[in-house]
This record gives sequence, C-alpha cells and structure tokens, in this order.
Amino acid sequence: MPKILLVEDTEELAAAIQRDLSAHGFEVEWAADGLRALELHASGAPDLILLDWMLPKLDGLSVLRQIREHAATPVMLLTARTEELDRIIGLEAGADDYITKPFSTRELVARMNALFRRIDLIEQTLRHDRQAEAGQALVYGGLTLDPDAYRAALDGVTLDLSRTEFNLLRLLLANPGRAFSRAYLLEAIWGVDYVGGDRAVDNTVMRLRKKLGATGDAIETVWGLGYRLQADAP
Repeated sequence: MPKILLVEDTEELAAAIQRDLSAHGFEVEWAADGLRALELHASGAPDLILLDWMLPKLDGLSVLRQIREHAATPVMLLTARTEELDRIIGLEAGADDYITKPFSTRELVARMNALFRRIDLIEQTLRHDRQAEAGQALVYGGLTLDPDAYRAALDGVTLDLSRTEFNLLRLLLANPGRAFSRAYLLEAIWGVDYVGGDRAVDNTVMRLRKKLGATGDAIETVWGLGYRLQADAP
C-alpha cells in the first residue's frame, strides 16, 4: 500500500482527498502546514508527497526545496497557479509533476499511478543496465575502460577520473547511440538519494569532455533531454 503524505491547508479539501485516496488503496497522512509536512516527511518516509503550493507557516515551494536538500521523495504539486512560469518554477525546484486545482479524484489517481510507473521503469532499467555492464571491458576508438581494474585510458594513457566521471563514462560506453535523460543519469550515477539536480549532471559531463580531449566531443547534448555518446567512435 503506497504511503502518501498529503499537505493541504484547506481541511474540507484535505478530508475529501484523504477519503478518496484511501478508497483507492492508498495510506494517507495529512499535514495542514509546511512545518508539519517537514516533520511528517522526516518521521514517516512517504512514497509520494502531494504538496499544496500556498501553505501557512512555510509555503509549498520552500517545503519542496528543503526536502530536496536531503531526499528524492517524489513530489506532486497541488496548485491553483495556472501560469506557465509558476509550473516551471515548481518543476525546476524539484517537483516531479503538478496538478492544477480544481481536479477530479480520477485524474489525481491516474497521475499518481503514472508517476509510480515512471519510477518503477527507471528502477527496472537501472537494474538491467547494471547487470549488463558487470565486469565487461569496453572499447570506443582509442578509449578503453576496464570496470574490474577500475581503469580508463585514452590512447594508452590512464585517465584521472573521479568516481562519478568513471561511472558516467562506463554507462555511456556500454550504450553508444542511446540517449539518457538527466533524471535517469542522476538515478544511475549518483543514486536515488542524491538531490544535486541537473547541474550535477551537466558539470560532470563538462569535466569528462575536457578530460577526454577531442574524444569528448562524441558526448552529445540531446536538447531538452540529456546526453548520448555517438554511436560510432570519431
């Protein structure tokens, strides 16, 4: 039974959502303000947070930012704000999805289940990739990577790579031509509890490209998504 933390200051709306979600098989805990939400998140480890934007004591955006400092719990914003900029601000602050008030229970449950499916798909793909890469030596033009020896070399010269740079290069070399979203790379390289955001991915790619010299140009930016390694070595 997925555990949901509902953060909503309007008691009547919160009671209705809690009743309807319970009828659909969810376990729901309710917080009426931002500070209480942080307390329940810390003590309850919910599977998903439904977070209202306008809250007393601490607004929803501040709650989201504080949670993202130490946890990657999926968050869906419940908001009456309909402007595109507001939605972008919420997503860039770390929300996984949003739903605009007023909404039906059917739509809310459908979007929650869709979010859970996306998370499950990422986890399944991660497991598959890790199994496929285990112990496999990789070669890409003049670039070689030996996972067992934890060594990468370019034209016979050992590269001085950090752990995250090495693991990112390993993932790319194992999947030339495949595009990876930043969200997937965060899960695969940094782990589910890391919440450094897209900048962590972009900065690591930038450093890796520099260390690879001309070969680094083979790591292509896929605009609006993430990165991929060219299918054929330059």
